[in-house]
Amino acid sequence: MVTAVPSPWNSANLVTMARILLVPFFAWALLVDGGESVTWRLVATGIFVLAATSDRLDGYLARKYDLVTDLGKLLDPIADKLLVGTALVLLAWPLGELPWWVPVVVLARELGVTLLRFAVLKYAVMPASRGGKLKTVLQTVAITLFLLPLAHLPAWIGVVAWVVLAAAILVTVVTGVEYAYQGWRLRRDAIRAARLAERGATPDAASAS
Repeated sequence: MVTAVPSPWNSANLVTMARILLVPFFAWALLVDGGESVTWRLVATGIFVLAATSDRLDGYLARKYDLVTDLGKLLDPIADKLLVGTALVLLAWPLGELPWWVPVVVLARELGVTLLRFAVLKYAVMPASRGGKLKTVLQTVAITLFLLPLAHLPAWIGVVAWVVLAAAILVTVVTGVEYAYQGWRLRRDAIRAARLAERGATPDAASAS
């Protein structure tokens, strides 16, 4: 029985594309009046939250209705990194509300892990870890808090924002190191298995000898 290949223009991918299209609207709303408009800061926050939570929707649709496609696999991480990267960069440089090194650390980690995934793809697929998922949640919460018009809100909200951001940065760095180690192990084990196969032995046989 031949399984039908889902169209790349399915509902899951359309949600992902909509998330990408929301990014310029989010950026524009955030920068209205130099980021000083309370109303537009709230609009930008709402757009960010909508786009961020839609990531769970497209994943749910893809799994439930078997709509996983190569296009979706490509667009989903692009949408995630574009949204988070845009928010961090704008908060750091034009608005000056975050230290410059925050987007540098986060984007360097994301780019590094993405390149690492491609590098080890011929050996094995690196699955997302629990730490990676926690990183995404912490980053999303931290960015959401910093997008709010903190100058017009109780001071404790700003304190919470910095605490969550610190946790997000820590988990971002730690999981980046973990992924690097995992990638190195996958490559090492694959090369070792290939060498054993060339000698006519299997890894199990070699370990039993």
